[in-house]
Amino acid sequence: MAKIVIIGAGSHVFTRNLVTDFLSYPELRDSTISLMDIDDEKLGLVTDFTRKVVDQHEFDTEVESTKDRRTALEGADYVVLSIRVGGFEANRLDLEIPARYGVVQGVGDTIGPGGVFYGLRHIPVILDICRDMEDLCPDAWLLNYTNPMAMICWAVNDHTSIRNVGLCHSVQGTASELARYLGAPLDEIYHWVAGINHMAWFLELRWKGEDAYPLLRERLKDPAVYSGPDAHWAGPDIVRVEVFKAFGYFPTESSQHMSEYVPYFRKRPELMERFKLRYRIDAQEEMMERRARSEEKMRRQVAGDDTIPIERSTEYCSYIIHSMETGVPRRVNVNVRNKGLITNLPAACCVEVPCLVDKGGVQPCYVGDLPPQCAALNRTNINVQELGVLAALERNRDLVFQALLVDPLTSAMLTINETRSMVDEMFEAEERYLEGFR
Repeated sequence: MAKIVIIGAGSHVFTRNLVTDFLSYPELRDSTISLMDIDDEKLGLVTDFTRKVVDQHEFDTEVESTKDRRTALEGADYVVLSIRVGGFEANRLDLEIPARYGVVQGVGDTIGPGGVFYGLRHIPVILDICRDMEDLCPDAWLLNYTNPMAMICWAVNDHTSIRNVGLCHSVQGTASELARYLGAPLDEIYHWVAGINHMAWFLELRWKGEDAYPLLRERLKDPAVYSGPDAHWAGPDIVRVEVFKAFGYFPTESSQHMSEYVPYFRKRPELMERFKLRYRIDAQEEMMERRARSEEKMRRQVAGDDTIPIERSTEYCSYIIHSMETGVPRRVNVNVRNKGLITNLPAACCVEVPCLVDKGGVQPCYVGDLPPQCAALNRTNINVQELGVLAALERNRDLVFQALLVDPLTSAMLTINETRSMVDEMFEAEERYLEGFR
């Protein structure tokens, strides 16, 4: 009987998917699901939802609900982490202040000013969670969904003993999109993907055993395939196609994300218009409305008489737990320490590679050298990650400043003095979230 803890369970859309994912496997229905969040109202809603699903389907699952992290972690086997320190207010500051300096971000949670400050807020908190785990459940696996993924996993790997992986949906999401571009059924597509989180590369793409890249290049000669509003869940996919044509391999994550990690697309308003890129703040109200509608749907499900369906998403989390509990082998792409896995990326960094999962845990696969142009682009992001991790651990403002001096987008837009002014203003605005920085 496994104990699965969800920290940050008040994120109701995410938790709803996780809960139904877990319960879709008969072998996991006798587990304990422990829900933890600091928000009473949000925690109450997901707890009511989870208990209703369990009751309706007459499962043996035990459901716990608590605001006390240590209570939740006691005896855990798996700890799923999805938190947002400072909430949307802090994220808004991450975006608005750089935008005034000309650094207009699309998401701001991976690198760039937003990603680095995201890391400064989250790394200390997550290391505290890991220390609790070392005390209360030292053999548990940490399954992290919180961004900036690479920086957080890097810090956890270097400064805790907790076994962990970083989970993202970009590989499986991109595989589905590429299948659609090819006109192929997804179950006929084979892929081998490696790199870093939010910038991994489809090193192999095959359809019925044949190299699918020639066909993909032919299909993507038609802009209508990828430039319309429905090309990708986040909108037109022009940036990724441009990167694919320039670098030779298709990258993971959306065009909105990818455009922040390189210096080519967000330098001028006319470029953003040409590549159909948005500014995250412009989409924030729409996003909040979608969340509100989703929350209302969950409230109706809790209050209504209809049976809540047990549906499985494509998130890797339940696959990993099911494989560890049952021994059913699977291959997933997750974020792990680079222990000689990608031989032309730094040894200490966090890489996203294929991994085999079974009762023995997560076993990363050897990749070897990435194509040199792909590794070069990855390294521009790893530079920021390394300095960002050091900045968070040492509470060092100079390292924050230096991380952004080498950030591809920031350095394309700002002088050294402008970067320092931006960093100073961000520290002043986010002071309540950033204790002890000097």
